[in-house]
Amino acid sequence: MSTDTILRPEPAPAPASPPSAKGAGRAPRPTPAAALHSICAATAVLLGLVAIGAMIHEPVLIPPLAASAALVHSAPALPLAQPRSVVIGHLVGCAVGYCVLAVAGSSAWAAAVAAGITLALNMTARTPHSPAVATAVIILLQTPDPRRFVPLLFGSAVLLVLTGYAASRVRRDAPRYPAYWW
Repeated sequence: MSTDTILRPEPAPAPASPPSAKGAGRAPRPTPAAALHSICAATAVLLGLVAIGAMIHEPVLIPPLAASAALVHSAPALPLAQPRSVVIGHLVGCAVGYCVLAVAGSSAWAAAVAAGITLALNMTARTPHSPAVATAVIILLQTPDPRRFVPLLFGSAVLLVLTGYAASRVRRDAPRYPAYWW
């Protein structure tokens, strides 16, 4: 018998999982009706953003907003999908993007720094929203005019939240969105 056996007792065996816990640790699969509802709602709001952009001759649909729509409509209970995180998160990403752009100019290096700062500020502000990090990157790499970009981003984020609210009330057994407003 070695001294390691004496110093480190054997770990207790893990309890057997009950039959009802089959598949535990995996994300639940949505019902076909729930999946169709989420897909239709997210697609409708994204098409709405495209239509608004076509009417005002501005690109309104940007990749971070598509990611936000996916969170709001397919994972409405997550903290990342809540109105505070969606709207404030994008505004924080926007502010950081323009501040870093003013200080460091447009480059991939500056975009990476802006992404890190946005993540840190959103975590500190309790507004976790990963697509907002991408918003900061978009600003550094594409340098949109803030007089146009900021109001469009804000309006689009609010529209995403409102459509999430409305869509969650259309289907009777859909999870209610938002889980909390603030």
